[in-house]
Amino acid sequence: MTKTYLSVVAFSAACATFALQSLPAQDKKAAPAGDKAIIGTVERLDPRFDTLVPKDAQLEKIGDGFIWTEGALWYKPGKCLLFSDIPNNVVVKWKAGEGTSEFLKPSGYTGSKPRGGKAGDEPGSNGLNLDSQGRLVLCEHGDRRVTRIEKDGTKTVLADNYLGKRLNSPNDLAIHPNGDIYFTDPPYGLEKGTKGDLDFMGVFRISAKDGKISLVSKDLKPNGIALTPDAKKLYVTNGNAWMVFPVHDDGTTGEAKVFVDTKKWPAKIGQGGLDGMKCDAQGNIFATGPGGVCVMAPDGTLLGRFRTGDRTANVCFGEEDGQTLFVCVNHRVGRVRLTTKGIGW
Repeated sequence: MTKTYLSVVAFSAACATFALQSLPAQDKKAAPAGDKAIIGTVERLDPRFDTLVPKDAQLEKIGDGFIWTEGALWYKPGKCLLFSDIPNNVVVKWKAGEGTSEFLKPSGYTGSKPRGGKAGDEPGSNGLNLDSQGRLVLCEHGDRRVTRIEKDGTKTVLADNYLGKRLNSPNDLAIHPNGDIYFTDPPYGLEKGTKGDLDFMGVFRISAKDGKISLVSKDLKPNGIALTPDAKKLYVTNGNAWMVFPVHDDGTTGEAKVFVDTKKWPAKIGQGGLDGMKCDAQGNIFATGPGGVCVMAPDGTLLGRFRTGDRTANVCFGEEDGQTLFVCVNHRVGRVRLTTKGIGW
């Protein structure tokens, strides 16, 4: 592991937040009560959906004006939502009553050549997660690595190569209760025209014991990744399908099997790329896919969807009780109250 030092200007012990430079708040405030902007509609396909999502549930817009939102994370130390605006190379913070502001910039690219600022060029951070010690872990596209922000503001590089070859652009990650980190490494964050060192898109594991990086799979087109509540299964996207790996007690994984193939869904459901996902505490999967956010039972049944009507990248559970689902919808971010809750609440 490599440790570097950040130029930290502000640190709040109360919220355990940090910044790389002085960061002004943006003029994007939370919608006032009674004046909510709603994103899309809710589609109910199975009675089990009603036990997870209230009858009057709507996806409320809470932030807008970004380029491409990703990596939603409820940041418990600061009691706030964090998400990546990848082209703008920034992690954005949202807090109820305060709206959105810049939390960390640069978030994933520190090179001297200008990058980003427009759709299609994605140098910033993507997936975000929180380890058991409350430290922020980031997938950095432009710098092609997985990093962790320590409590003192220093940055530790957890992974930037496999067998001496630079990673492509780490995309999303899941953290096992034992501290192991699983991450996907497609090339979507590479600068246009740049060829990666690896000739495959990998799924990797960083061992919490010794920091060594091992290969989980080199045969997929991975993007989103998530663990089940008992951490015995690992879901990984593969094009139009969700795969599932068994996870052994020592953190190693077995052979992947197809969990759900969207090509086998009825034509009316439609097709579409799969991206980020999270499991709730009961093992239901909230995954971005055809139409928006697909909600699936542990047996793979599609229970319902939040039909956003737009490209949808990632989700997370959050707020004090873990019963709010936050959704990254293209240049916007929304939230919806549920009757289920995320893992860890």
